[in-house]
Amino acid sequence: MMHLPILPILLPLLAGILLLLLRPLGLQVQRMVGFAAAFALLMLAVWLFDSALAGQRQVYALGNWPAPFGITLVFDQLAALMLLVTAVLAVGALWYAIVTEIDAQGSHFHVLFQMQLFGLNGAFLTGDAFNLFVFFEVLLLASYSLLLHGGGKERTVAGLHYVVVNLVGSTVFLFALGALYGALGTLNIADMAAKVAALPAEREGLVMAAGLLLLLVFGLKAAMFPLYLWLPAAYARTSAPVAALFAIMTKVGVYAIIRVHGTVFGADAGNLAYFYAPWLLGLGLITLVLAALGVLAAFRLRFQVAYLVLASVAMLLIAVGLHSATGLAAALYYLVHSTLLAGGLFLLADVIVRGRGTYADRFDSGMRLPHHRLLGGLFMFAAVAALGLPPLSGFFGKLWILQAALEHPWRWAVLAIVLLSSALLLIALARSGSVLFYKVKDHADAADPVLPTEIPAFGMSLVAVLWLLAAVPLLVVLAQPVSDVMQQIVAQTLDTAGYRAAVFDPAVGGK
Repeated sequence: MMHLPILPILLPLLAGILLLLLRPLGLQVQRMVGFAAAFALLMLAVWLFDSALAGQRQVYALGNWPAPFGITLVFDQLAALMLLVTAVLAVGALWYAIVTEIDAQGSHFHVLFQMQLFGLNGAFLTGDAFNLFVFFEVLLLASYSLLLHGGGKERTVAGLHYVVVNLVGSTVFLFALGALYGALGTLNIADMAAKVAALPAEREGLVMAAGLLLLLVFGLKAAMFPLYLWLPAAYARTSAPVAALFAIMTKVGVYAIIRVHGTVFGADAGNLAYFYAPWLLGLGLITLVLAALGVLAAFRLRFQVAYLVLASVAMLLIAVGLHSATGLAAALYYLVHSTLLAGGLFLLADVIVRGRGTYADRFDSGMRLPHHRLLGGLFMFAAVAALGLPPLSGFFGKLWILQAALEHPWRWAVLAIVLLSSALLLIALARSGSVLFYKVKDHADAADPVLPTEIPAFGMSLVAVLWLLAAVPLLVVLAQPVSDVMQQIVAQTLDTAGYRAAVFDPAVGGK
C-alpha cells in the first residue's frame, strides 16, 4: 500500500518500454499489450479512487529524500479523480484506434500512447513544481508525435504551430519557476505554500509576478484567451483517437491551476490569497465568448467539436475563478462530464466523416448517411449534453456553476455570458445536425461522389463512442452521490494545512 502513489506512473512507463522491445513482433502483439496495459491502468485507477475516498492523503518520497529536499508524489482524492478520468478516456480512445486501424498509419503509436499516459499521470501526482514542468515536457513530447501520426500537410502545419507555442510556454514556465525559487528558496508545492503564508511584504510583488507567469503557462496548456488559437487546428486535424485523448490535455492546465495556485495562493496566503482569481474569471469569460463564436463560425465538423472543447475549458476556468467551494465542486463535476463527452464527440465525428465519402466533415448537404437514424440520434444526444440542456449532465454542471456565481460580485456578467454563449451553441449545433442528417439527398446526382455502402468497422468503433458517452446518463442517474463525492474532494483540496502536514509528515496523512 505504501507504493500506491507511484503505480499509475510506473505502469504506462514500463508498458511503453515493453512495447518498444516488442515492436519487431508486429502490430497485433503491440495492440494486445497496449490495450491490456490501458485496461490494467483503468482497473488500478478505479481501485485507487476508491482507496482515496476512504483514506487519507499518501505521500511518496522518491529516493526516500524527505520534503522539501527531494521529489515527492502526493496521492489525494483530486489526483485520484484525474487518474480515473484519464484511464476511462484512454481505454475508449485506444480501442477506437485499434478497431479502425488508425494505429497502423504510422510508427510507435502504442509506445507514444503509453508515454502520454505516463506524462499525464505524473503531472497529476507530483507535489513539486519543477517535477510538474518535467512531466509537462514528457506528455508534450509524446503529444507532438501523436499529433503528427499519419502525416499530411494540414496535420504538419498544425503540429508546427502546436510545437512552437508550447516551446514558448515551456520557456516561460522555467522563468516563472526561477523567479519563485529565487523568492521562496523552494519549488515543493507544500513548502511554497508555507513560505508564501509567512512572506515579507517586500517580496509580495515578485511572488505575485511569478504567480501570474505560472497562470499564463497553465492558461496556455488549458487554451485560455489569448493563448487558445493553437487548439482548434491541432485538435481538428489530428486523428480521432488522438484528439479524444487530447480532451484531457487542456484539463491538465486547469488541474495545475487548482493544485498549484489553489495551494500556494489559497486562503492562508495573506495578501496574495486568491489574487489570481479575478484574472482567471475574466479571461475565462472572454474565452467562452470566443469559443461560442468559433462553434458558430466553424465550417467543418471537427473544428466545431474542437471549439466545443474550448467552450468547456472556459466554463471550468469560470468555475475555478469564482474561488469558492461550491464553484470548485461544480467545476469537478463539469470536468468529468466535458472531458468524456468531448472524447466521445471526436470519435463520433470521425464515424460520421467516414460515412460521408468525399464530403468528409464539411458542412455541405450530401447523401444520406448509412445508419443515419442511429448516428443522428447519437449526435443529438451529444449536442444536448454539450449545450447544457436538461435532462443531461451538462445541464446539472452548468446550473451548479451558475448557482455558485450568484454569490460572486460578477454574477450578472457570468450569467449573461454563459446564457448568451449557450444560445449561440444551440444555433450552431442545430444547424450542423440539420445539414448532416436532415438536408440530405436520397439519390446521388451525376456530379456527386459515391459514398461507401457501409462504414468500415462501424459496430466495433461505435463501442468506443458509447463507452465515453455513457458518462453523460451515468452522471445524471448518480447526480446526488457524485455531487457528494465532488464536495468531499473539494473539502480535502481546500485543506491546504492538511496538505502541508501530509507532505512534511507522511505519517500524518492529512485530513
